[in-house]
Amino acid sequence: MGVTLSPVKSEAWESILFSQFADSCGGPAGGLECAMALLNPPVLGALMLKTGFPRPPGDVGNPATWPCRCLYKVVEPASVAAVVTDQTLPDSLVDAFAEAGMALVAEGATLLTTSCGFLVTAQEDLQARLPVPLVTSSLLQIPTVAAGLPAGRRVGVITFDSRRLSPAHLAAAGAPPDTPVAGLEDGRELHRVIAQDLPDLDSALAEADVLAAGRALARDHPDLGAVVLECTNLPPYRAALSAALGLPVYDLPGLIGEKHLAAAYQRRGENPPPPGDWAVQK
Repeated sequence: MGVTLSPVKSEAWESILFSQFADSCGGPAGGLECAMALLNPPVLGALMLKTGFPRPPGDVGNPATWPCRCLYKVVEPASVAAVVTDQTLPDSLVDAFAEAGMALVAEGATLLTTSCGFLVTAQEDLQARLPVPLVTSSLLQIPTVAAGLPAGRRVGVITFDSRRLSPAHLAAAGAPPDTPVAGLEDGRELHRVIAQDLPDLDSALAEADVLAAGRALARDHPDLGAVVLECTNLPPYRAALSAALGLPVYDLPGLIGEKHLAAAYQRRGENPPPPGDWAVQK
């Protein structure tokens, strides 16, 4: 069972925690938050766009995707059209995400994420206003992935809509401005279902759309060494895309799992799920 602290953190209570977990937390400098992380399992909070389309396992919006408890909060003003844009997000929309994030933290979330990678432009602003780590977008891992590639190879991106993924999005992620990008806008299924918020999705056609975008990306950029999936609706097709291209493909569940949740499990002395198994494929 998890441990809940009252709003008043007594010195005696902190002393007990530090005496029990000082080695794991690096002594008192590790802070009360570290000690609490050892007692409570990680809880993910997902800030969701207001949508109704299907979310199969692997999608951020499906609880089966995650190896831990996941809380969800719909951000009412956040439609697909409002967020998937090459324009600056209005302050009122960023405020709504910050408010929803605080609500999730109040419910127990120890790590936050979002259901749209286009929110990367709000990463810095939102993180400054939230008390727990925030991962707005899979795009944030581009610099790390690029650093691990052989010389002469670079990272490409598959996005929901390449017409709207702007230089500002890449810059916010620390990605080069000439990063190769392919979108789903010319596909038959996935873009249409998401953009129109339809209730039914043909998974086979959706996978075909993703594979077509990936093959076009590889064809147009022979120096492609890895792919990052911007869209949080693409992880269900990650394995198929990697097999088709013969390249590593990175997504949001992998970033959150291997960079954040793994550390939380390890601090608790538990074995995290193996790399690549964060997104449950069913």
